[in-house]
Amino acid sequence: MVNEGVLIYSLISVILVSLISFIGLVTLSINIKRLKKILLLLVSFSAGALLGDAFIHLLPEIIEEYGFTLNVSLYTIVGLLMFFVIEKFIYWRHCHVPTSKEHPHPFAIVNLIGDGLHNFIDGLVIGASYLISIPVGIATTLAVILHEIPQEIGDFGVLVHGGFSINKALFYNFLSAIIAILGTIFSLYFSSFFENYNLFLIPLTAGGFIYIAASDLIPELHKEVKISKSVMQLLGLICGVIIMISLLFLE
Repeated sequence: MVNEGVLIYSLISVILVSLISFIGLVTLSINIKRLKKILLLLVSFSAGALLGDAFIHLLPEIIEEYGFTLNVSLYTIVGLLMFFVIEKFIYWRHCHVPTSKEHPHPFAIVNLIGDGLHNFIDGLVIGASYLISIPVGIATTLAVILHEIPQEIGDFGVLVHGGFSINKALFYNFLSAIIAILGTIFSLYFSSFFENYNLFLIPLTAGGFIYIAASDLIPELHKEVKISKSVMQLLGLICGVIIMISLLFLE
């Protein structure tokens, strides 16, 4: 049976993550140029937090419990490859079909499916991290939230660009987001049926976080070459890592 405190923390965390899907509303009142500046800082902060959570919380915790075994390394690599495949699936399905309010672009639909899968995995991860400890769960939730903010802004933009009205884009983006709750419930419920559940899922998560930070987020930062902005991005990365270090004191 799952501890009641773990259940409450997990559900509150995943609900907060799901509500971020409404962040798209904020973008409607912000100048595009200013929004791009804010997003780059959020992306750098998010990259630092994801790397920090992977290397400071998730991997050390699982290594402390099971040792630095070959399985830990392999599952981490599987996490990297899994997120690579998910992205490939989305890009493979991209096609050039005219859009309209009645017939949204197929890529917008596929983006919803891919995002739903991603959110389900986020839910699995949050549930599994709270099974390790509440501080690790909080750290992982924060890393997910920081990553979800720029991602949800992007997803909202994709849906609107793909032919959805603003209201429909918000509604379907939220439906996709709450799939994370199913992931958390699944994670907490089935953990008792699978031996060494965390030994598989936590390194898998760490690999996914490393992939997102190194393959998706950091390359975006390289598109900005001005020294002053690059320094700000570096500071954002460092701040993300520092936040993860500071959460160690909760343990």
